[in-house]
Amino acid sequence: MQEDRSELKTSTAPTKYVKNHAGAKLLAAGYTKEKRMLEFCSIVSYIILMFVLILSLILNFHLNDLKYILVGLFLGILSADFASGVVHWAADSWGSVDFPVIGQAFIRPFREHHVDPTALTRHDIIETNGDNCLITLPTLSYVVYKHLTFDRVTLRDCCAWDWYIFALAIFVALTNQIHKWSHTYFGLPRWVMFLQDYKIILPRTHHRIHHVAPHETYFCITTGWLNYPLEVIGFWPTIEWCITKLTGYEPRTDDLKWTKKK
Repeated sequence: MQEDRSELKTSTAPTKYVKNHAGAKLLAAGYTKEKRMLEFCSIVSYIILMFVLILSLILNFHLNDLKYILVGLFLGILSADFASGVVHWAADSWGSVDFPVIGQAFIRPFREHHVDPTALTRHDIIETNGDNCLITLPTLSYVVYKHLTFDRVTLRDCCAWDWYIFALAIFVALTNQIHKWSHTYFGLPRWVMFLQDYKIILPRTHHRIHHVAPHETYFCITTGWLNYPLEVIGFWPTIEWCITKLTGYEPRTDDLKWTKKK
């Protein structure tokens, strides 16, 4: 059933978008120097915090805790995939580029991606990963503070939770990079293709389903593991129906506006 649905969706020809699309040009121009500086600082902060956390996790590792650690790692990856779906769905379906602060900073890249899906492959490491690193900083800061101030007994009691946060922070930070790889069809390292082929990270063919207009399904872009289960239970349409009933707003109206620009 899953394979049949995938074949049906990928066989539907999506609207053809190009780099010189009017909407794509306007959206790309919204990437400011201030935004880039924020992204750079976020990546540097993320690297420092993760280095401290990894070192502390290794120093406090106990073999007897391995099963709890593995559960924490798995749930962390699963949570990152779900979180990527929620953020992707929200930014794709609601809001406007004209919203104060978040419009240009966070909604704009999603609009640009639909009118020019290849734009993501031209972004450098800072533009690709800055926003996601920023999202992790509050939680990472607290966990690192805990590891610098709590005693070892207390840290061992919450080891599963800390490994969960570790996996969550890794996969959340890498989500846009994984997404970028899913749109890159030439020159990928063999190890990335291996991870895609074995569905450890988002496969390229899997993500094509989302890019069939009107981009209303398969929002999870970290591993993609949750896309089919959420599709089966009608998760996204149900939430959208509730929001429309409560507010009167229809999903993806702003997204459609940008795709219509010539």
